[in-house]
Amino acid sequence: MLSYTSPVTIGLDATPLSVSSGGIGRYTLELARALAAEFPEDQYWLLSDQTFHVAHDLPNLHTGNGPSNLVERKWWAWGLNQEMARHGVELFHGTDYAVPYLGHRPSVMTLHDLSPWMNPAWQPNASRVRRRTPRLLRAGLATMVITPTEAVRRAAIECFHVSPDRVVAVPLAASDLFRPPASQAAKPRRNPYFLFVGTCEPRKNISRLIDAWREVRKAVPIELLLVGRNHALTEEPGLRVLGEVPDSDLPGLYAGSLACVYPSLYEGFGLPVLEAMQCGALVIASRDPAIVEVSEDAVLHVDAQDTSALAEAMRAVAKNASGFDDVRRRALARAAQFSWRNTARLTREVYDAATRIFSHS
Repeated sequence: MLSYTSPVTIGLDATPLSVSSGGIGRYTLELARALAAEFPEDQYWLLSDQTFHVAHDLPNLHTGNGPSNLVERKWWAWGLNQEMARHGVELFHGTDYAVPYLGHRPSVMTLHDLSPWMNPAWQPNASRVRRRTPRLLRAGLATMVITPTEAVRRAAIECFHVSPDRVVAVPLAASDLFRPPASQAAKPRRNPYFLFVGTCEPRKNISRLIDAWREVRKAVPIELLLVGRNHALTEEPGLRVLGEVPDSDLPGLYAGSLACVYPSLYEGFGLPVLEAMQCGALVIASRDPAIVEVSEDAVLHVDAQDTSALAEAMRAVAKNASGFDDVRRRALARAAQFSWRNTARLTREVYDAATRIFSHS
């Protein structure tokens, strides 16, 4: 049986919630809700100097007010610590690569992946993260570090020389919103389609996905739907750019697809893959180590840089979708092993470890 220390007041960086969509924002909100539900004796504060909105009915999950004066606009150096002092926050969780610059209390940093340092072209707007995060880690300002997979944990230890006992892999989960339709009739009535869900970034490999789909479409009349932020592509026959859609629409899109295709060059976890699996969708994904760790044998893995292999997998599915029902069943079974409740419990253990380490430092 797990044991925890006494109730605590915890602050979480809510800045990712100021963005309309994306995996880090989903992580922040789902984690905050799960923590507040699983540990009602704790108090949780969502804190940011940016405007954000969240909906919940949990009495122990609160929203901070942000900077109260010009000085506090220097958020990470000064304002955040002042905000935490006002609310009695005892520990801070930086959900997006950052912790306060002054170590007045234990802190935990989530390091989602190493993409900002692997290839600057993948994250052209992450120059601040590239500079700041290594300095925070070298200075020991993150008492503990969370990664979403063991693959990222190993890479973080090697890249940033963090002590292994300070880095813990805590898997993410798909929201309960994602589930198979109650019946086949509940699936959206569309022409057959492949689906990609995610923000448009170079590492998502979308141009290769489109090239592979075009090859498949020469023989099989099938559409490709792109869902997510920043998809500024011009539509062509069969290519549908849906952009951001309400979360409530995603389960039906996943379940109604012939396959969710996710040929990413690099991931820290690959949350859309798990969401699709939990909806009972077939997934074609790259052999990225983190994706393989999460999905195991429950998806079709291909070489992300081999357009022909990707097209071959898509073509096989398009010609015989029912031939992959065993993979879909394995996907549902594998997805059932993840839950935000478990993520919250493991994260709370990291908070306790950070508190112990900080008190003895």
